[in-house]
Amino acid sequence: MKQKNRKLAETKLGGFRGAPIVVLALALCLLAGGSVMSSEPLPENVNAASAPRPPADLVIFDGHVYTVDPKHPKAEAVAVVADRIVAVGSDEEIHQWIGPGTRTIDAHGHTVMPGFIDSHVHFVDGGASLSSVQLKDASTPGEFTARIGAYARTLSPGEWVLEGEWDNDRWGGQLPTREWIDRVTPKNPVFIERYDGHMALANSLALKLAGVTRETKAPEGGEIVHDAAGEPTGVLKDAAMDLVDRAIPPSTERLRRSVLAALDEARKDGVTSVDDISLAPHVRMYQRLLAEGKLTARIYCITPMPDWQSLAKEGIQANFGSDWIRMGAVKGFADGSIGSRTALMFDPYTDQPGNRGLMNQMMYPEGNMLRMALGADKAGLQIAVHAIGDRANRIMLDVYTEVEKEDGPRDRRLRIEHAQHLRPQDLDAFAGLHVIASVQPYHAIDDGRWVEARIGHERARTSYAYGMLLEHGARLALGTDWPVAPLNPLLTVYAAVTRATPDGKHPGGWFPENKLTLEQTIYGYTMGSAYAQFNENEKGSLTTGKLADIIVLDRDLFAIPATDIKNVHVTETIVGGKVVYSAAAR
Repeated sequence: MKQKNRKLAETKLGGFRGAPIVVLALALCLLAGGSVMSSEPLPENVNAASAPRPPADLVIFDGHVYTVDPKHPKAEAVAVVADRIVAVGSDEEIHQWIGPGTRTIDAHGHTVMPGFIDSHVHFVDGGASLSSVQLKDASTPGEFTARIGAYARTLSPGEWVLEGEWDNDRWGGQLPTREWIDRVTPKNPVFIERYDGHMALANSLALKLAGVTRETKAPEGGEIVHDAAGEPTGVLKDAAMDLVDRAIPPSTERLRRSVLAALDEARKDGVTSVDDISLAPHVRMYQRLLAEGKLTARIYCITPMPDWQSLAKEGIQANFGSDWIRMGAVKGFADGSIGSRTALMFDPYTDQPGNRGLMNQMMYPEGNMLRMALGADKAGLQIAVHAIGDRANRIMLDVYTEVEKEDGPRDRRLRIEHAQHLRPQDLDAFAGLHVIASVQPYHAIDDGRWVEARIGHERARTSYAYGMLLEHGARLALGTDWPVAPLNPLLTVYAAVTRATPDGKHPGGWFPENKLTLEQTIYGYTMGSAYAQFNENEKGSLTTGKLADIIVLDRDLFAIPATDIKNVHVTETIVGGKVVYSAAAR
């Protein structure tokens, strides 16, 4: 959901300004062992009783193994050689793979399943947010100000206060202003984002460094909020955020710390692959960490849509790269967010009758999104576009219709990121156009606390409409939008199957007709997300020949009430046959 301009990341996170992203892509093969495409899978059915030698490197036994493989849905044990699964079966069968050097993990009857594949994250921002000022649960303006002041006192003069992830709905909806924080941050510029990433607050020092005054005009697709006297309040929305973003100095070391922190969070949460909204500095850092042996999650890099020509020039197409880092998908934006009231709607916001939201700057000039989509599609790239509001979703469905009409049928795997607010008449179009809905179920329960005040009850009926989308034949890929929502997949699973809002007002589910079953949720979070990145033959299920990306939980998901899922934890995370996280070792 987070709006990130490509200039921002090259400035804010630094280390690779001016370098075309294709140069980075061409190096992926060498850093991953020289292979552009993944290795061929082993035969689907391996007879465990006649297991070849040498024995397995890793065996997980005594588990409730949920494979997400319809041909062999349940088992007790899994055997791994090198980075691949070589057998899935009963404890007795898999025992024959154990040799003197085999590492064994006793699952104690708990769930063993494929690693979670998060279909939409902002990995660098998520890692950065772990060490920044924590504002998401600040419940009063006074607490908001106090936390920022306390954090600023830990910094040297001139250091920026960033991230934050504040939520003004926690204190009734009033937007913060620079006056709230100026007195506690006299020597530190501040630019802290609302948790949806579509609105941010700058203090007076940050506005001065960025040259933003009462005369500054907002760019198309953005808004500078002014007070009654005409002065900027410090709040900037969507494209206007770039005015301050570009004043933030680059820091390669900050970027490295952020990625390492994100990888650590992913390991303990059982996230083995992510679809990351990536920019050139991010991709370069992932490559460096891969070369150092420190990359412990597989990254599908979705790069800015305006850069599609640089990828096309080098002939890069969808799903280029190695088992560890892939690219060839491009990300666009159609609108903003519902929380910031910048999501593009057909009808006005219920609580702001004059407001229908904002088109993103990528939509300008008129027809620009269609031109970019047609060009990227002709080049063989995958297209993924952020659309929140019902009008934004309809616009993108129309764009995708034109793409298929112009370029003819093929396996495009077009994606709409978020697909939050839909009209009933638009549900069928996802299946008809084979558009993947890349959705984040935690948003449903989090936004469910207040979204009806924004758009009314009737429009909310087909918002976050995961159950309805499946009923209409659409494909879902599940994720979190971290750091907008927590990276922990068990919270997302809980959200999908219960739809219970955290304020306790909907214990039976907010619009319960859109709940998912546990099986549907796990599928969308594994095979659904693997499919969305053209990689369903390599991961997403515990199938012989696939990559050994496996997690072990501390409970059996299928034997507990849905309300307890949020309390389940990962005990082991295995990526490519290597144990990268063990709760017992922490």
